[in-house]
Amino acid sequence: MKKLSMDELGRITPEEYKKQEKIPVVLVLDNIRSMHNVGSAFRTCDAFNVEKLYLCGITATPPQKEISKTALGATESVDWEYKERVSELAKELKSAGYAILLVEQTDNSIMLQNFDFAQYEKIALFVGNEVFGISDELLPLSDSAIEIPQFGTKHSLNVSVATGIVLWEAVKQLAVRS
Repeated sequence: MKKLSMDELGRITPEEYKKQEKIPVVLVLDNIRSMHNVGSAFRTCDAFNVEKLYLCGITATPPQKEISKTALGATESVDWEYKERVSELAKELKSAGYAILLVEQTDNSIMLQNFDFAQYEKIALFVGNEVFGISDELLPLSDSAIEIPQFGTKHSLNVSVATGIVLWEAVKQLAVRS
């Protein structure tokens, strides 16, 4: 076994990335306070070929040194947009045919391993603030809430970790039907 070099990885250019067909998923960051988490979301969106990343509320936008540090150039490849009001964005996305899915612990959340992403044509996945979670105004607008099972003493994961876990599962299920 050997590690692959950058040349052997066969990475595409940002221009090629922008032209390729995307997985029908958008990611929405709802009031994320850490710019490192924002940068990580850019990088994860690039890795999983999502349509777009929306930054809402207090979520920082590029260019920012702290975002660039974790994004490693993904701010140049991932299509993104800032929207001040997350509830207005949710309404717009719902009107455009996206299922509004929250990554949140609720009284009706469905455990990730039981969630069927493939039942939807297009998905808008919302992740919330590191302390307060999803904005309350999103709850009545959502189609479902997804919870990541946890078995330790903590009841939450870092936003970037949770985003990666849920996005991978969504993309894995949706890529199968493509």
